[in-house]
Amino acid sequence: MKRTRFKEEQIIAILKEAEAGEMPAHAVCRKHGISEQTFYRWKSKFGGMEVSDAKRLKAMEEENRRLKTLVADLTLDNSALKELLTKKFLRSAQRRAASAWLMAEQGLSQRRACRLVGLSRTVARYASRRPPDTAVRCRLRELAGQHKRYGYLRLHVLLRREDLVVNAKRTYRLYKEEGLTVRTKKRRRLPGRERVPLAVPERRNQRWSLDFVSDSLCSGRRFRVLNIVDDYSRESPGQLVDVSISGDRLARFLDQLAGFHGLPEEIVMDNGPEMTSKAMFLWSLKTGVRLRFIQPGKPMQNGFVESFNGRFRDECLNEHWFTSLTEARHIIETWRRHYNEQRPHSALDYDTPSNFARRPAGLRSPTAPSVQQTVASSGRSMLSTEALTL
Repeated sequence: MKRTRFKEEQIIAILKEAEAGEMPAHAVCRKHGISEQTFYRWKSKFGGMEVSDAKRLKAMEEENRRLKTLVADLTLDNSALKELLTKKFLRSAQRRAASAWLMAEQGLSQRRACRLVGLSRTVARYASRRPPDTAVRCRLRELAGQHKRYGYLRLHVLLRREDLVVNAKRTYRLYKEEGLTVRTKKRRRLPGRERVPLAVPERRNQRWSLDFVSDSLCSGRRFRVLNIVDDYSRESPGQLVDVSISGDRLARFLDQLAGFHGLPEEIVMDNGPEMTSKAMFLWSLKTGVRLRFIQPGKPMQNGFVESFNGRFRDECLNEHWFTSLTEARHIIETWRRHYNEQRPHSALDYDTPSNFARRPAGLRSPTAPSVQQTVASSGRSMLSTEALTL
């Protein structure tokens, strides 16, 4: 007998008819075409119930069945999601890959997999028509291999020079997809201090900045590098590499640079023994170049060459292991020429220092480094009257 032949209301009506006593049980069974076994099974289950009670029982059974189905679905969804990564899927490509994995490994339908990862089925079925950018990717990897410390902005400038890209966002997308992100060191958080911008010169050779950095050969022998930067064009007129650099050697090197670049109106430097030596003071009196010394313990008063020192150490000194002083001079001179003639500089609108230096005076002024753009309320100059001036 089919279960759908009699409804609960009809079964209760049949039992009421037998309870009335007008007909015996076997007659009621014959009348409705059921066996006595079925009759007594109905009586054990629905005996004493009214029609309203049967309807309520049916509703409770349906609700129970629906809750069991819901719990089973949630259990299956939970177990499927546990197999995925715990991080959020923020991009459509990540969600698409997750839904494909759920369909392939967990056997879920596309509708259910898309619902779990929060993805539209239209997006899941979308086939990208974006070109593969094979040539740009190859050139980007090649440039990133040559310039290991360049970020995507400088690599974008190099690609744009070759007419391979136009939009920086496209370069950034390819840069991220190729996994070329530069690993940077976390800077030690310094206590809050008052910052004022450095005054930017208005022409070439108006002011030079000078400072020393040190490194060592593979044998452990230390050597020093004198860095000189033109504060207007960010160009490096020269770098002096030697084991020991005295005041006399520094003065002779500046005289050599004068034959190629001319002499600046003033030079900003710290209070090291080479800078404050008698030879430098005599050289200043002979050439008329003013020597301006920063205040002790305030290296950012010489921020232009300090920034150059950071780039020089990150892109040159940290990448090479020098076997001799001759090799160090050759590699450092090669890097200096690359810095002046090819490397894009962010403060010069990503132009090279040599190109910027050839521009007509006053055509375009360079911008100060971003770390120096915060204007302090006092507004006093970093090179204050407290600094020594010759």
